[in-house]
Amino acid sequence: MSRRTTLWNFNVMKSVGMLFVALFIFSACGGSTTTTTSSQPKTPIKIGISLSLSGDFSADGLAFKQGYQLWADTVNKSGGILGRQVTLDIVSDASSTTQVVTNYQKLITIDHCDMVFGPFSSLLTKPASVVANRYGYTFLEGAGGGPSVFTQGLHNLFDVSAPVANLLVSFTQYIQSLPASQRPATAAYATQDDPFTQPQVDTARKYLEAAGVKTVSYQVYPAETTDYTPIAQKMINAKAQVIVTGTLLPDIVAYVQAFKQQHYNPQAIIATAGPDQGAQFTKAIGGAPTAEGVFVPNGGWYPGIKTFQNAQMVKDFLAKYGGTADAISSDVAEAFSVGQTFQQAATKVGSIDNKKITDTLHSDITLQTVQGPVKFDSTGQNVLATGYLFQWQGGSLISVYPSSLATKAPLYPKPAWP
Repeated sequence: MSRRTTLWNFNVMKSVGMLFVALFIFSACGGSTTTTTSSQPKTPIKIGISLSLSGDFSADGLAFKQGYQLWADTVNKSGGILGRQVTLDIVSDASSTTQVVTNYQKLITIDHCDMVFGPFSSLLTKPASVVANRYGYTFLEGAGGGPSVFTQGLHNLFDVSAPVANLLVSFTQYIQSLPASQRPATAAYATQDDPFTQPQVDTARKYLEAAGVKTVSYQVYPAETTDYTPIAQKMINAKAQVIVTGTLLPDIVAYVQAFKQQHYNPQAIIATAGPDQGAQFTKAIGGAPTAEGVFVPNGGWYPGIKTFQNAQMVKDFLAKYGGTADAISSDVAEAFSVGQTFQQAATKVGSIDNKKITDTLHSDITLQTVQGPVKFDSTGQNVLATGYLFQWQGGSLISVYPSSLATKAPLYPKPAWP
């Protein structure tokens, strides 16, 4: 054996020996990849959200912020999700379709959020969901149920609330249930050009016309409208017995004020949104007596509903924000339900990986929220959600139809303005 071979063998044995010593020392210290990782503090789960904290949708956007924050507080008090606390990265989109796109791009590519939740309104949800899909993010939302939102062919989109196109159907069913001698003969319609409001109004019009209720006025106006006086005047001039409006808080407040001022008293008035904002609505129109008899659809939630975690959510809301239970906006429940759905999906799959969450939500499972059960079809719509008809009575917004779920019978015709 040559001297070079002997030296090579010696060096190899020396290296192997040193390796065994190193492994022995590491083992004696109890070191392992698993142990080292698990001993490190777990970073919070960062969830990015764009909300309308100003602009046309600000009343709903602020209520959504309350709902999301209330859910995060609830989760964190119970140990977080998969042992990790939750933090919310909330930015304002000022009710702008342009800004909402910029916001979600930033939340994903610059802020590096682990997950994103949806904004308020179908108008903003539609472009926002496209951004999330581009980056492979699950997009859970609770206020983007307009039909056009679900015709984009997106696999990542999930709405935990009831599909909006049918939310006014309960109202039309109630009108049709009236005795022929009491049933109204005419109706006027006015709606924002908005994927949340207009589908509801158009569906209601179809059903009421089929029941023999004649359309005497139909108006569609831009979502950015700020002067509602001409629109209200056309409805007043039409002298319709029923008013069906596709609105948010500013629109319906303006209509009620105009109707009251000109002593126009329709037999029934319903708005797609706005009256569900509790004290914000009643204060803006001059007090609860003015709200008496005004209808609003509900996508599946009210303070007394006996659903998963609802009683605790209402209790926690009152402790955090004050007020009364009947003044809690349904937006709060919609946002809270988004968080609940994500939490249950993440717990089931044991991960917050977006692809795994998306696949799980498409796996035909049923989850539970304060709004009731959630199960998604292939387009991301909740097939188990139901809608109710609510009405202001005695200073409270209460369930009045269907009768099996009603707290009281509907007031019809509506009392005259005070």
